[in-house]
Amino acid sequence: MVTMSEEALARRVHRVGALADPVRRALYRFVAAQPGAVSRDQAADGIDVPRHTAKHHLDKLVDEGLLVTEFRRLTGRTGPGAGRPAKLYRRARREIGVSIPARRYDLAGSVLADAVHRTLGGTPMRGALEEAAAHAAAEAVADLATAEEARAGETPVERTAAALAPYGYEPSVESEVIELANCPFDRLARDHPDVMCGLNREFLGRVVGVTGDGELEVEPRTPARESCCARVRRAGGAGAAPTRSAGVTCP
Repeated sequence: MVTMSEEALARRVHRVGALADPVRRALYRFVAAQPGAVSRDQAADGIDVPRHTAKHHLDKLVDEGLLVTEFRRLTGRTGPGAGRPAKLYRRARREIGVSIPARRYDLAGSVLADAVHRTLGGTPMRGALEEAAAHAAAEAVADLATAEEARAGETPVERTAAALAPYGYEPSVESEVIELANCPFDRLARDHPDVMCGLNREFLGRVVGVTGDGELEVEPRTPARESCCARVRRAGGAGAAPTRSAGVTCP
């Protein structure tokens, strides 16, 4: 079964887990609440802990990617005698999230925002959703190797499953059919099935169009619990639908 790599999941969990320590969490929240970068002494005073304790936890938060540092002279003076620049801490802009089961509401939001932007330019909503999903799919496969030597020995089914795994579909290959055990848009799909299932199938169809070498297509299916409303199979299989399937609503 192809899923998010254990290493990637472990990194995310470890980073979020860094905030389990109450002192570390308090320091993070203090730094995040400030309008600018703060020194070790300011952070220590802010939550009333010793300086050496603050330094240890602040540097740990930097190691985990939750804080970033910069160096600046707090006196405002320059030149000889101005003193060494102070090490300052501020919250990192990088987002770190863990969702179990995997959800990709960020992807859905990005596609929908892109679609709305396109409608402002005069594109009808259905066409805008198709174009936005196609754009997201192009980004999804952009990092895949396309050189023939890099793809040697990798089948279209394997390549497609690998492309979908980071997006939370939990693909598994059975007899040349890619079953998608998880819906990355579960809550939205339950509330707005016509919109989200159409968007989802358009996204899948576009990905498959690149990774499947014309050998695969998206087949609508009745989802069971949290599974996806589609699967990927060999083109021309019994009951298969065309690869581009926007506008097809959930059963």
